[in-house]
Amino acid sequence: MKHLFVPLLLLLGLHATAQQTPAKFSLDVRYLLALPEGYDADTTKRWPLLIFLHGSGESGLDLNKVKAHGPPKLVESGKKLPFIVVSPQSDYGGWDAGILHRLLLDLKKNMRVDPDRIYLTGLSMGGFGSWEFASRFAGELAAMAPICGGGDPADVWKMRYVPVWCFHGAKDNVVPLGSSARMVEALKPYQPGVKFTVYPEAGHDSWTEAYNNDSLYTWLLAQRRHKFQQADITEAKINAYAGTYVRNGSDTVVLKPAGKTLTLQAHQQNITLRPASETVFFWEENAPVDIQFNKEGFLLRGWEQEQFKKVK
Repeated sequence: MKHLFVPLLLLLGLHATAQQTPAKFSLDVRYLLALPEGYDADTTKRWPLLIFLHGSGESGLDLNKVKAHGPPKLVESGKKLPFIVVSPQSDYGGWDAGILHRLLLDLKKNMRVDPDRIYLTGLSMGGFGSWEFASRFAGELAAMAPICGGGDPADVWKMRYVPVWCFHGAKDNVVPLGSSARMVEALKPYQPGVKFTVYPEAGHDSWTEAYNNDSLYTWLLAQRRHKFQQADITEAKINAYAGTYVRNGSDTVVLKPAGKTLTLQAHQQNITLRPASETVFFWEENAPVDIQFNKEGFLLRGWEQEQFKKVK
């Protein structure tokens, strides 16, 4: 009986395919927009962008609820922030990194955003959303300030080039302090300069003190999106990395010295690798993708970390 159903399902599938027509679903993302003073005066200037992700209590369809906390609250009270401030609203009780990225692309297209000064911050649910976004789109960010949030520590290596200042209240009984602490500790081997502020008397509301601290905005503005810069290392060191490397016993790449660089040969493609340090090489200045040499061979660090072992 099972075998009879297979051709029947195939025929039904072919019939359905023949009658398919193009369709489209559009998703609206509501957000509060605050422009910095002077934005309209110089139409050639590009401005830093600060994206704020609210907590679960501000979810829904009433955009005014987003003004309850954080940068939108400060803007509403009259504080002048030197950013384009965008505060989207979630109506489904969570943040979707893919949707936020589509919003960011739209903002970059239609507003005078400096692509090297894009900052992300959020509280509680928005803190979790900030960590999640950075784990998927780290290359978009110049810096991040998650507050009383958390995420998967296994993903923090993807944020190795995104400066982070994390905040949490020691007496938080909604999102435990350990939720942020685990992320910070996991990030330290990749980013020793990660900042972590714990307010000893604060409960879940650690964001009021954090966002009232002007040092946060000064620190954000001092950060720029990571760009690799070529380092000057010896040709002897480069020659030592030459050889054949294998992943999972099958995928093979060959590294050949080319003066002060390496050439990676794989699948009939040649890619020039330039040294950012004695152990890290890159091929695009703006992309958070690189290879890091270790005792076994090298790690290809992109969407995932993949180990290539040197065989000769």
